[in-house]
Amino acid sequence: MSGYSDKDFINRELSWMAFNERVLEEGEDPTTPLLNRLGFLSIVSSNLDEFVMVRVGGLKQVQRSGAAQSAVCPTGVTGGELLDRLRAAIAEQVRRQYACFNNEVRPTLVREGLSVRGRAELDREQAVHLDNLFEEQIYPLLTPLALDETRGLSEVPALTISILVRLRKAAAKDAPTLTAVVPIPAALPRMLIVPSVSGHCFTLIEEAVLMHLERLFAGHEVLETALFRITRDADMSVEQSRDEDFMSAMAEILVQRRESPVVRLELSADASPWARQTLQKMFEIGDPDTFTIPGPLDLKAWWSMVGLGGLDRLRYPAFRPQPSPDLADDADIWETVARRDVLLHHPYESFDAVTRLLREAADDRNVLAIKQVLYRTSGDSPIVNALERAALAGKQVSVLIELKARFDEARNIEWARRLERAGAQVIYGLAGLKVHAKALLIVRRESSGIRRYVHLATGNYNDVTARLYTDFGLLTCNEDFGADVAAFFNMVTGYSQPAAWRKIEVAPLGLRPKLLHLIRRETERAQAGRRGMILAKLNSLSDPEIIEALYDASRAGVKIRVNCRGVCCLRPGVKGVSENIEVVSIVDRFLEHARIYYFRNGGQEEYYLSSADWMTRNINRRVEILFPVEAEPLRKRLADVLDTFLRDNVKGRRLGSDGVWTRSDPGRRRMRAQEAFMQAAEAEAQRVQQRTPRQFRPLKPAEGA
Repeated sequence: MSGYSDKDFINRELSWMAFNERVLEEGEDPTTPLLNRLGFLSIVSSNLDEFVMVRVGGLKQVQRSGAAQSAVCPTGVTGGELLDRLRAAIAEQVRRQYACFNNEVRPTLVREGLSVRGRAELDREQAVHLDNLFEEQIYPLLTPLALDETRGLSEVPALTISILVRLRKAAAKDAPTLTAVVPIPAALPRMLIVPSVSGHCFTLIEEAVLMHLERLFAGHEVLETALFRITRDADMSVEQSRDEDFMSAMAEILVQRRESPVVRLELSADASPWARQTLQKMFEIGDPDTFTIPGPLDLKAWWSMVGLGGLDRLRYPAFRPQPSPDLADDADIWETVARRDVLLHHPYESFDAVTRLLREAADDRNVLAIKQVLYRTSGDSPIVNALERAALAGKQVSVLIELKARFDEARNIEWARRLERAGAQVIYGLAGLKVHAKALLIVRRESSGIRRYVHLATGNYNDVTARLYTDFGLLTCNEDFGADVAAFFNMVTGYSQPAAWRKIEVAPLGLRPKLLHLIRRETERAQAGRRGMILAKLNSLSDPEIIEALYDASRAGVKIRVNCRGVCCLRPGVKGVSENIEVVSIVDRFLEHARIYYFRNGGQEEYYLSSADWMTRNINRRVEILFPVEAEPLRKRLADVLDTFLRDNVKGRRLGSDGVWTRSDPGRRRMRAQEAFMQAAEAEAQRVQQRTPRQFRPLKPAEGA
């Protein structure tokens, strides 16, 4: 890099830890409803799991290669230094997480009638209930592992609770002790309901197993137990030259994860020195990567309590995604989109518009072809169901299912096989690239000829996360968009290389030059004495070249305002470097996921939506789409959205030049962006309902009845 020093950048991993700290703060915040506090504490655990598997796992690979003293990022931090700092940061977050859980959240849950009891706290009726439950549902699935030199440690699963057991034969007090591990199958629920005269009462499955250990080790005396949990390195890639056997290669990745090195050991606080030393030796892991947990291992289990019925008073007020004001339920969806572009803002506007589009396409005899990219989708996906039905009906269905979507590989392999059985053409991805674009093309025969309907989005085709993540989707019949998206699918499913795009831009072919052009155009205008402005809403900002271009723009006088949910390696407010850059992050009840980019362009304003963050991986190693929003009413909506996000003084934190995020004081002019969007969506839906006359439709007997 040139022109800027190491101190002008924030380390990516440490910035991610700062993001998880903002999530933790929502759990610590006493103004957050109780069950939502519990949910945020659970998300902290989930986030740390993935971070340790991937980022810490990758750094441990660097360490094992002997390159731990080499710089691993633009900030000049070496791999060894970074690992030490991350371990300290993880330990501090875990300490705060459990202090909040143990001292505030859990006692309040008990007062509200939600208790999770240990085995010593169960009454007789509850103990009998667990006896029966263990015998009928738990015991048949347990497989104790005797630890000796013939036992492979890969049989101890990652990210699940296991019990270390020290034993000896009951009839031989002087016999040598034996060691075993009891992994608790992930197929079993972690939270077990036990009868209670009032409220909700649970116990953890490990408590039920500990109550019945003698049942597993007949003829032996249990001397000691310890609960533990391991995390394995998941930072690995597939051999992508195996085009003819790519699905098998991806399946091998899942096997490799079960056998990869352990990068973290979590131990219950009551584990003895013997247990700690035994596990550390077993998994070849040292003290720096061993974490003693001052409470129940893995708070993700508590997520199941967040949605319990009858407890609305302990959650954020319920919000139901509203129908799009531009797509009434009884309106002809083809006619509507043919008439004008439609912008969908999820979860404030329902994702049902997208699933409805695919359902109708599957059943419409005039639809000839459907082409779609699937990256992550839900368990019982209505999207996949519609594609399957369309293929069975004889329509041409082409689906690119990204098998390399990390931690969704197994599900995507199953979807791919299912669609292939239905007769769809399935592409497993591209060699050397991860396809992260969100695109759908429907080809329909109409009286005027063939028409192409396009949906492009910032988020996945997942009906579940569409209720939890904020995203945008554009529905259009614009011919240029149709031509571009058709060319895009020809490119990713065949060997076609488009000469030039009419509207969109695609990574890794031209997205970097496009973004740099847009940023430098603002810089040149500012250097010429004209006003320049860039607004960006994204999840992560870490690409060094993009950051340097933004610094150049700031030095030229361009006003830059960034709404960045997660990692931000740009350091704002540095004198002579980034004085004109402001960065805000919002962590609230919905996960901010949309990417919106605005460039003033001398008053000829341009708005873009994208599947891509400004990260090197997105720009260089993924297939992503950047697309403009051109209809004036839709551009105005995006302008309002950006302005609202940047004015959030309730859930917004601002990044200082020192790399520290701080909350604003809302004062009397309180602005909470997500709250404003929910209220606006409900008000708009009500206005549409009031101005739409009620239609009375008589029911008639079916013909021939």
